[in-house]
Amino acid sequence: MLVSLLAALVVSDAAGSQKMNGVMRADEAVEEVSVVGRQLNLNGDAISASQGEVGPAEISSWPLLRTGDLMEFVPGMVATQHSGSGKANQYFLRGFNLDHGTDFATFVEGMPVNLRSHGHGQGYTDLNFVIPEMVQRLRYRKGPYYADVGDFSSAGSAHFFLAEELDQGIAELSLGERGYRRGVVANTLGSGSNDLLLALEWQVYDGPWSDISEDVNKLNLLGKYSLDLAGGRAQFTLMSYENQWNSPDQIPERAVAQGIIDPFGSLDTSLGGDTHRYSLSGGWSGAVAGGELSLSGYAIDYDFTLWSNFTYALERPDKGDQFQQRDDRRIYGFELAHQWQREAASWRLGIQGQRDDIDQVGLYQTRERAVLGTVREDRVVEDSLGIFAVNEIQWSDTLRSYVGLRYDIYDFNVNAALEANSGRRSDGRPSLKASLAWRPLPVSEFYLSYGQGLHSNDARGTVIQVDPLTGEAVDAVDPLVASRGFELGARHFVTDQLHATVALWQLDLDSELLFVGDAGNTEASRPSERRGVEVGFYWFASEQISGELEVSYTDGRFADPDPAGVEIPGAIPLVASAALNYNAGDGWFASLHLRHFSAYPLIEDGGVQSGGSSLVNLRVGREFAAWRLQLDLLNALDSKDRDVEYFYPSRLAGESSDGAEDIHYHIFEPRALRASLRYSF
Repeated sequence: MLVSLLAALVVSDAAGSQKMNGVMRADEAVEEVSVVGRQLNLNGDAISASQGEVGPAEISSWPLLRTGDLMEFVPGMVATQHSGSGKANQYFLRGFNLDHGTDFATFVEGMPVNLRSHGHGQGYTDLNFVIPEMVQRLRYRKGPYYADVGDFSSAGSAHFFLAEELDQGIAELSLGERGYRRGVVANTLGSGSNDLLLALEWQVYDGPWSDISEDVNKLNLLGKYSLDLAGGRAQFTLMSYENQWNSPDQIPERAVAQGIIDPFGSLDTSLGGDTHRYSLSGGWSGAVAGGELSLSGYAIDYDFTLWSNFTYALERPDKGDQFQQRDDRRIYGFELAHQWQREAASWRLGIQGQRDDIDQVGLYQTRERAVLGTVREDRVVEDSLGIFAVNEIQWSDTLRSYVGLRYDIYDFNVNAALEANSGRRSDGRPSLKASLAWRPLPVSEFYLSYGQGLHSNDARGTVIQVDPLTGEAVDAVDPLVASRGFELGARHFVTDQLHATVALWQLDLDSELLFVGDAGNTEASRPSERRGVEVGFYWFASEQISGELEVSYTDGRFADPDPAGVEIPGAIPLVASAALNYNAGDGWFASLHLRHFSAYPLIEDGGVQSGGSSLVNLRVGREFAAWRLQLDLLNALDSKDRDVEYFYPSRLAGESSDGAEDIHYHIFEPRALRASLRYSF
């Protein structure tokens, strides 16, 4: 079967015609724009300064260490890793330690990526099933100001759209240090209005670790069929992702200082994971009843197993603290929206539904991946329905308004192995979104935005009665947690060569994360408030040279008084990134990408801080005829900074039963050279 697919991928279009890159428009069919990424002038269209688009030219120019690094195209976003390459990235944005995705909603081809009531963490966002070369467009929108996005979107959202067709088929092989090998083959079959895009990605990697081989083995398959249908445009997408890996998790600082391990070592060498994600999605958009109708649906089969050990021998000195997290589910969902224009006003009405049918979500005590006991095991069915309405009015040549209303309702049904933690609960919440856009000059637009948002909590936490570890009675948590955001911003399209954005924002949450997947219980929460400023400069000096600079500063605090302190652990104050791209026009090209984030608090009183980090990646290459040779130098300065840091207690061999509180960290991977050779056909 695989051989047949590869053969089909390298078959050129029968007509031999060159194809233009396509854009999926399942959720915004009324827009007829040529996507050019950051060069697109959004004055007159955007409703805040914190939204934008990234096109294929930008996406293909950056060297990526991991697929999750695609999220760093969102200004101010930091994508790190504290475990193996197969695990979802850890994300930071606007003073949030987003963990693996909570409070930032992510979609691919209209399908939600955030996983609710997940075995590892609420909103778990794993982008490893995406083939970067197939991403045609990324649309980001920060803040809770948009009525068509509900759960997990307090800090913002990102939508990845895959290409309908390619200019040319590609076959690419990449080789790198430490056993890195990757192959990508993709092509479009068909012509005219019917196109079938097929793609395959395969990757293996050992990693730089001194006592384990990461042994990553990833396989992605993509098939997308696009056609004209019933007076509109339809797409059907089939995706398959499989991965397994060993994990170099975060390590305690004192273990390195004492010479027990080196910075690339592990205290438990039997950690890792195994996952798959298969999906079928489809959408149609076209003119109906005097407006534009769009509808889409999806079905996802997902399985996940992860072995972790963060405290080593603190809880179980004789057998160690390793644990396994399991998640086996099917997800079904749909969206239907209708938009129409009447003179200076437009309306959009929509409904979205989702069911997570989770056969097994569990937490188990293990040793060297063998199960020793069950902490908790549950079957969960979680349903949600969201209804939204949006009105936009062009009051004059210079003034526009946006008003959105949304209502979300959730139903949680938990069947737990421990009967006391079974139960059913429902909740609903309305949200108001509103913005004013004032454009006094053709080159400048100013925005005032307000939005109410929410995130859902883990279904198990909404009905829990007994702590599965201690047996003590605990309080259930609120199913839905509210947020409120404000923003004053501006967008300046000075010339075709220079664009700039600035935003002053504030975001208040009623509580932080409440359910701890690593313990299977609830955790006390506190209200918080964050405020900050963001600026971005985008320079397109010529067809050969472009650059950008983005700087974000955030002040995050818990909103209630507490002797423990008011600092939010993991709230990064300063994030800066810069990129410079060069395309000589004679085949040579190069790019440089710098990312920096400052020190941030690791405990609530601010007494322990991370060290901050800076990372530089380089790319240089040349195209000649149908070939392209590319060299990526990742962590070009061989920085010894850290991807992520935490502060908590753990216990090493020979320590007292209380262990020791310590900084636990995951170091940057050392400088690595990767070479890629691509053939276009």
